[in-house]
Amino acid sequence: MNIQILGIPMDLGAGRRGVDMGPSALRNARLAHHLQQLGHQVTDLGDVCVPVPETVDKFTEGGYVFLEQVLETNRAIVERLRTLPDSAFPITIGGDHSMGIGTVAGNALRGNPSGHRMGLIWVDAHADFNTPETSPSGNIHGMPVAHLTGLGERRLASLAGEWRLRNTDIVMIGIRSVDEHERELLREHGVRVYTMKDIDQKGITRVTEETLDYLSDTERLHVSYDADALDPSVTPGTGTTVPGGLTYREGHLLMELLCDSGRVTSLDIVEVNPILDTRNKTAEVMVSMAASLLGQRIL
Repeated sequence: MNIQILGIPMDLGAGRRGVDMGPSALRNARLAHHLQQLGHQVTDLGDVCVPVPETVDKFTEGGYVFLEQVLETNRAIVERLRTLPDSAFPITIGGDHSMGIGTVAGNALRGNPSGHRMGLIWVDAHADFNTPETSPSGNIHGMPVAHLTGLGERRLASLAGEWRLRNTDIVMIGIRSVDEHERELLREHGVRVYTMKDIDQKGITRVTEETLDYLSDTERLHVSYDADALDPSVTPGTGTTVPGGLTYREGHLLMELLCDSGRVTSLDIVEVNPILDTRNKTAEVMVSMAASLLGQRIL
């Protein structure tokens, strides 16, 4: 497989500094090496240029923090990804989850100017379905999925031109922290959400099988994996930890089953913050999750 790694040192959409060092932490955890050991051809494309928060004015426009800078960076992400060969498997490493607007849109446009129908598997403690009207903080890392469906700020919602992510092409897994009005939006728009209660009751195998069946009509699948989807005891180096997350084995089994499906075409690894970590543990765990998605086996 032709894997293309693109770093996005984005630290504009979150409330805590340090996540811009996530790409370096993941590289230091030997992401490329582990994937090469699985037989893949791996190319590291370097990083998208992202403004440093301390060098620009932090202001709120229409309920957003760093709107112009997040917009500029996501435009660059879209343009970089859409030019990659359609046969490539992009892995975008971050960086806060506001980058997801650009990564999903850019991968949807690869090989098709009008966009492919994309299934999105959002593995996260948070739904990230806020708009400026519902967000308590104005931080854009809590808003990417809503913008991909066309809600929120017009320019962010139209990074892929007329292409929009269908509400019925989204599955969220591991959710356990949802804002009050965000909950109302999710229900109103019919987004499929598997909370940790669902995973406790059904098990991760059944949840994954139902996810793949639900998204069976999509042309390609994009997995956006937030480090905080896993329990903080597994991935402490992330800025918005929520107790009661996926176990180490649940996280791996989810990736292994998605690998078995042969349908995933791109991956995000986001919200790795080495400042909050212990000896790069979180980056190493997330690298192992990527390896499971891309063919690593016990036997």
